[in-house]
Amino acid sequence: MSEAVETLTHPALAGAAHGFLGRRGGVSTGLHAGLNVSYSEDDPAHTAENRHRAGAAVLPGATLLTCYQIHSPDVVTVTAPWAEADRPRADALVSNRPGLLLGVLTADCAPVLFHDPQAGVIGAAHAGWKGAIGGVTDRTVAAMEALGADRARIAAVVGPCIAQKSYEVDTAFEARFSAEDEANARFFKAGRAGHSWFDLEGYVAARLAALGVGTVAMLGEDTYAQADRFYSFRRSTHAGEAGYGRQIALIGLR
Repeated sequence: MSEAVETLTHPALAGAAHGFLGRRGGVSTGLHAGLNVSYSEDDPAHTAENRHRAGAAVLPGATLLTCYQIHSPDVVTVTAPWAEADRPRADALVSNRPGLLLGVLTADCAPVLFHDPQAGVIGAAHAGWKGAIGGVTDRTVAAMEALGADRARIAAVVGPCIAQKSYEVDTAFEARFSAEDEANARFFKAGRAGHSWFDLEGYVAARLAALGVGTVAMLGEDTYAQADRFYSFRRSTHAGEAGYGRQIALIGLR
């Protein structure tokens, strides 16, 4: 009997079909073993089946849409489906159309899912450090408000990503955040000489709260430290592996 797809949810998003998925329940093998949803390195047939399983686990019958992620703050408002080959270059999607599943792929970066139940507006953002400091979550909220959402009603949940204890960075990295706002020092913990540990999850959540988002939550799941549950770019790099998979976070309106 095959392993079931693991779907993590949060009560703040209970009004929408949603899930933060990991690597359990898929058909990929080898380095990508599990529910890898990226076409970049895997057998396309395996990826297609994994995407089907992911969608069926969250909102059966819906059309799953992802973008060509480029670590940008760019957001696309989705009004109709597109072919996989035509997916837009962006890092967040918003919509008010039922039957569409918005998805973002991650492998240490932070996936963020959004919902305003009163307006019937959803969003999904891929927030790596570049997108996070560049304002991808800010722009996602703005795009949702253009569809009638209100940031005070929006619930945003930060899903599985690399935790501070697993995310060592150098002083040049920290300096980028200090230059943006001196208060960002609170997201860094001193480490060995010339290095510190960065709290990506905390930074993304704090940025959402400062923006006035009504409900902000974090799942607190470390992708790096849980090889049996999540893909991790940094873990694969440290292990000298030739590739790595990606998990997906999904949200849709029933």
